Amino acid sequence: MYYIIYLSAGTNWFSQPELEELLAISAKNNMRDNITGLLLYAEGNFIQLLEGEEKAVKESYDRISQDERHKGITPIASGVTDHRIFPDWAMGFKTIGSFRDTPFKDFLNPEYRHKSNLLPVTLLNSFIKTAKI
Repeated sequence: MYYIIYLSAGTNWFSQPELEELLAISAKNNMRDNITGLLLYAEGNFIQLLEGEEKAVKESYDRISQDERHKGITPIASGVTDHRIFPDWAMGFKTIGSFRDTPFKDFLNPEYRHKSNLLPVTLLNSFIKTAKI
């Protein structure tokens, strides 16, 4: 199972209806492509994990990279796992007040990002437990 985790900034802050529309389209595309994952949104910024067959995940990431509603798309981790982390979520979603209040705050430091390839998955799981998603 291949996964990629990336950060991006919206070109504008998303309203709740815009986020709901984005989520609906993402969930539909992910179900079609057998991709699962998680999308977190805070202060105009996103962090997303996509997982599935490598080709499908990379194609989805490429589409997202071309989306003009995003800028500064930065992959922070990718790799292979032996199972899905979010098997039941075509697109789990959570709006949070600030990434500064989560385990993701360290990803703002590029040196920290590359310490461990498994660290992002650990952080996502930690966040999910803390946020009770």
